[in-house]
Amino acid sequence: MRQRDKDFLDRRDFLRQSTCATLGLTGLAASIANLRLMTAAMAQGGGGSGYKAIVNVFQFGGNDSNNMLVPMNGGLRSDYVANRGILALPVNELQTITPANDSRGFGLHPNCPGMASMFNSGKLGFVSNVGSLAYPVPSRQDYLNGNVPLPPQLFSHSDQQVQWQSSIPDKAFTTGWGGRVADLLNDSYNADSKVSMSISLSGINSFQTGTGGGVVQYAVGPTGAKSLSGYGSAYSAAVNPDGSYKTSWSGRRLKAFDTIMNYAHANLMERAYNQVMKRSRDAEEVVGGAVTTADASGVDFDAIFANAQNKLGDQLKMIAKLIAGRGSLENNRQVFFCSTGGYDTHQDQLGSHVNLMTEFDTALTAFQNAMDALGVTDDVLTFSSSDFTRTFTPNGNDPASAGSDHGWGGHTVIMGGPVEGGNLYGTFPQLKVNDGDDVNGNRGRWIPSTSVDQYFAVIADWFGVEANAMEAIFPNLGRFEDPFGSSANLQFIKTS
Repeated sequence: MRQRDKDFLDRRDFLRQSTCATLGLTGLAASIANLRLMTAAMAQGGGGSGYKAIVNVFQFGGNDSNNMLVPMNGGLRSDYVANRGILALPVNELQTITPANDSRGFGLHPNCPGMASMFNSGKLGFVSNVGSLAYPVPSRQDYLNGNVPLPPQLFSHSDQQVQWQSSIPDKAFTTGWGGRVADLLNDSYNADSKVSMSISLSGINSFQTGTGGGVVQYAVGPTGAKSLSGYGSAYSAAVNPDGSYKTSWSGRRLKAFDTIMNYAHANLMERAYNQVMKRSRDAEEVVGGAVTTADASGVDFDAIFANAQNKLGDQLKMIAKLIAGRGSLENNRQVFFCSTGGYDTHQDQLGSHVNLMTEFDTALTAFQNAMDALGVTDDVLTFSSSDFTRTFTPNGNDPASAGSDHGWGGHTVIMGGPVEGGNLYGTFPQLKVNDGDDVNGNRGRWIPSTSVDQYFAVIADWFGVEANAMEAIFPNLGRFEDPFGSSANLQFIKTS
């Protein structure tokens, strides 16, 4: 047993008696606040150095990962062909991958050549059959008999999106796990921070919603920080190159606005508004500096992302630039969120999934190439999330119009230098309908064999969350098999 495994197991009883008990008395925010002080004190001894970033790529709508990671031979292939019906992908069109830890034979969607190449070169892996769970569901019969409490509103887009981003499915939403991690680690690693630890390229989201511990998510656009409207691109109509205000109407108006923002206000709401506006304007300047640094880095981002000029590619390109200019941000830990939609493929799935997989593949490939070019391959971990996978059986017999419906457990992508790539993790589901892992009927909705808590805990551990804080970030983690133990098959982070 690794020392990390032993520490996790030794502390679990302590956590149940202290941290989790505290949750019931003073709430999650207070627990993380107390742990934040402990973590900051430990970091003063030298633990707060070194850059690391995590990038959450969310596929809104429910990616049909049954057609992203596909069996190529044997009994799994036979069940795949028999039960996928007209949605089955021909074996000769798949991108072949060779998992080092699974000899059954798998391939990726035909439009995922970049991901297949990264998998075979050890930079990318998959975690199989992950889903939102309140407790482990040991068997199909346990599900049918109602023996185990389930997450509320299974198969609902909005509920499952929030549950994936919060990792606390059995309680009303208050915070996201990315926000909790930021609240815990920010003081320890980002003492000289110039911008939020939580940066979103996809607007305000549940994942980065914190406990009120001082980290407020900051949203930027694919072209950079969002400026005040009415002053031209990058304030070109109001500000001279040397930073002085122009004598134009726009320049005088912006100068007056900034003057008002610097006034002291007795009214609490006015004061709060000023603080938010000032923080936003300061962050805008810092982000602009980071982009300028990236553009001068010698890395040709336009060339790297030439084949990924799509919504997701544009977001990841900006994240790559912010990582390139990380010196301007002065954060040693950074949490990024980006997303793309269109995955609710009830109709025309074969055609639409081609476009979705092309976007996903080209964007991830370009981003990883950018990390390699920047020399930060080992410092950035990218992972995918989605509402759920979709039903294994199609909802029609016409390949031109049929799709799939809302499912449950699905496959996720893990990518980057920290990942022990070229492997499949978790447990790949049986592909039998009305049997095995299928929850009910004959639709092929897989009971997750890995909870989102287990999946994300491994990422959080690499990011710097200590064992004594893990169950404050993931309160339900103790209900599941130890994700750091060998039997869970979730050791997708390199050990050295």
